[in-house]
Amino acid sequence: MSKELKDRKEIAEKYKWDLTVIYSSDADFESELNEALAAVKNIADLKAEFTASAQNLLTALEKIIQIEKKVARLYTYAHLKYDQNTALDKYQGYRNKALMCYNQLSSQTSFMVPALIKLGSEKLKKYCQTEEKLKFYDHFFANILRQKAHFLSEGEEKILALAGEVTQGAENIFSMLNNADLEFPLLKTENGDEKRLTHGRYIDFLKSPERRLRKDAFKAMHTEYEKLANTFASVLDTNVKSDVFYARARNYPDSLTASLDNDNITPDVYQNLINTVSANLEPLQEYIALKKQALNLDELHVYDIYTPLIKETDLKFKYEETKEIIKAALKPLGKDYVKIVNDSFSAGWIDVYENKGKRSGAYSSGCYGVHPYILLNYTEDISNIFTLVHEMGHAMHSYYANQTQPYLYADYKIFVAEVASTTNENLLLSYLLENAATREEKLYLLNYFLEGFRATVYRQTMFAEFEKIIHSEVEKGESLTAERMKQLYRKLNRKYFGEQLIIDQKLDYEWARIPHFYYNFYVYKYATGYSAATALAEKILQEGETAAANYREFLKAGGSDYPLNLMAKAGVDMEKPAVIENAIAKFADYLAQFKELL
Repeated sequence: MSKELKDRKEIAEKYKWDLTVIYSSDADFESELNEALAAVKNIADLKAEFTASAQNLLTALEKIIQIEKKVARLYTYAHLKYDQNTALDKYQGYRNKALMCYNQLSSQTSFMVPALIKLGSEKLKKYCQTEEKLKFYDHFFANILRQKAHFLSEGEEKILALAGEVTQGAENIFSMLNNADLEFPLLKTENGDEKRLTHGRYIDFLKSPERRLRKDAFKAMHTEYEKLANTFASVLDTNVKSDVFYARARNYPDSLTASLDNDNITPDVYQNLINTVSANLEPLQEYIALKKQALNLDELHVYDIYTPLIKETDLKFKYEETKEIIKAALKPLGKDYVKIVNDSFSAGWIDVYENKGKRSGAYSSGCYGVHPYILLNYTEDISNIFTLVHEMGHAMHSYYANQTQPYLYADYKIFVAEVASTTNENLLLSYLLENAATREEKLYLLNYFLEGFRATVYRQTMFAEFEKIIHSEVEKGESLTAERMKQLYRKLNRKYFGEQLIIDQKLDYEWARIPHFYYNFYVYKYATGYSAATALAEKILQEGETAAANYREFLKAGGSDYPLNLMAKAGVDMEKPAVIENAIAKFADYLAQFKELL
């Protein structure tokens, strides 16, 4: 690890994604952007006769879908270019123009839903009988008509669409502050060298065996957010108000109901998660108490909880080794699955290493007709193997869905996406545990699972509860000041972690650095997805190819049905506590195994 991050040009090409598959050059992007803007503008010509006949409806839908595919391709290229170096003005401009094009598309097509609702289910049914090709749109039509009470008049829909560029402002401001403007200090490492604290290096510093470095990293990270606490509070408050605005405009009782309705999920599923996890906090608090004891600390602080308990096992993996481990771990999913994964490593899917200006974190993204892409900020820590296998789960979900479904039904909801990613994580953990060479290595892996579960189920559920609370505060007319959010965040940390953990004052500012709070009730899907994935991974490991084939069919289904229906077909009922309770029971079982080996 060098003192400073490399410039992007210093990274070897084989470790960068290949965006020329989308557009061979920036000039091609710019040309297609101009064509798309003109095509979007011309959508207005379809409005007058949109539902005049079955043939008109079919023709218009086909044209609009082709334009949407083009706009999605433009945005994918622009945001990937932007994310590889967020400091470059050129690609900030590309991203903004592509987003503007998306918003214009939304505005220009705002007549569609009101027109379909006005046409009504009976007339649509007759149209489908007249024109066979319209039957393809059955699920599309049904999804619109079920939400008809929440769609507005044509003029009102257009106003909401035009508001998009304004209401997305809070997230954009946060992204610029967090990824481009904030600069963290140099830290003195265990060896006496100085290294820059970055988003990508933060967790590595927290896992250091030297407590002084862990504390320094924790304080340095959150001090920068404390300095701008009022700004971050104002930005988050504005973002929440945007969510509330759309919910009220569309006649929903609250923003949570509005957000979940897009997936045809009720707030009961969300509340079931919070209630079930809240009723089962004892294993988490038992784990925290064990960590305090195992680390031989009088006081366990937040900056201590990432520290591996088994210091003798230093599991580090070079990227080339990681690829081989992942292929072996995913063998239960079938030869076809593993072949595609293997090909992806040399086909320009993955942007591996951190560079100056690169977006923090990791994700999978892409567009129809092009292979998926994965952004990493890879370091040799074991967590990065799990990150890559997680994002590969998303990528393979997209690959299978895009290969199997037409464009309209290929895109799947995040609710099921997190199942695909965390099923991979579960399979990787099982493989690593089975192949652990020593008692110490198995202890390390069990502890890694326990820490991962804490972060994925317990922590994300706490985040989900925080989101629910801050949205409720705004809906009651309260203002989300920095002081108020500090109070709310501290209270939740105390509830989840109990009395064994010191809730450091700097932790009160952690809410300011969480990008997912700008994604409108997103994080609960990590916890529900992990719980569902635990069940699916067990079936695949126990039942073999039959279960794996069924799972691949789940991936291939894409967005062709509602998320809860897709999950039910895969054998998981997310409306009941059992799936979450069983996942927590696995956590408790692994905790018991860990204690026994320790």
